[in-house]
Amino acid sequence: MRFTDEELKHQELFRRIEKMMGAGMPAGYRFLPQPNDVANAVLGKSTWAVLGLTCHIELFTQAHYRQSIESDSELSELWKDVFLFHWKEESQHAIMDELEWRREDAKLTPVERERAVTDLIELVAAVDGILQVQSAADIDYFLSVAGRTFDSAQVAKLRDTMLRAYRWQYVTSGVQDERFLKILTGMISEAQMQRIGAALGPIVA
Repeated sequence: MRFTDEELKHQELFRRIEKMMGAGMPAGYRFLPQPNDVANAVLGKSTWAVLGLTCHIELFTQAHYRQSIESDSELSELWKDVFLFHWKEESQHAIMDELEWRREDAKLTPVERERAVTDLIELVAAVDGILQVQSAADIDYFLSVAGRTFDSAQVAKLRDTMLRAYRWQYVTSGVQDERFLKILTGMISEAQMQRIGAALGPIVA
């Protein structure tokens, strides 16, 4: 219950930040993923896969703070403060996620685990689908407000760079996290790990 309360608090916190930022942004920005569609996609997967994705998210959130926010002296102090306390709570959540994930793993038969690995691959692919759609929309917004024109090669470079950045933040930084890899490889076979690696190859390349 406390875990859920904190996650709801985080959602409300970032909605408030989004509203504050929106007040100073040019009109036209769009956030395309629909929360209910995302929730339905996630809830249709096995508990093992959902817990794996959740643990992955908690860990890449921490990596993002350490690598991009903590040491940047030019960022807003309020912005850094918000993410500092978010990072502290996510650090606790990652411990809980790992415990729950391991508990769920202990219940699975080999056949169920094989299917759960497939579900995890499909969840990460769904995340990547969201990133592709949103990164394209974000570049469209940037092009509309940048105040200058770009040639086709520059636009292509912008789109590629934005997608690679989003993939790094929301997928690669988590799946390459040492702690995440240690947990995951301790649960699955080498063949299953190879399946995951092959599926992730185009995303993390």
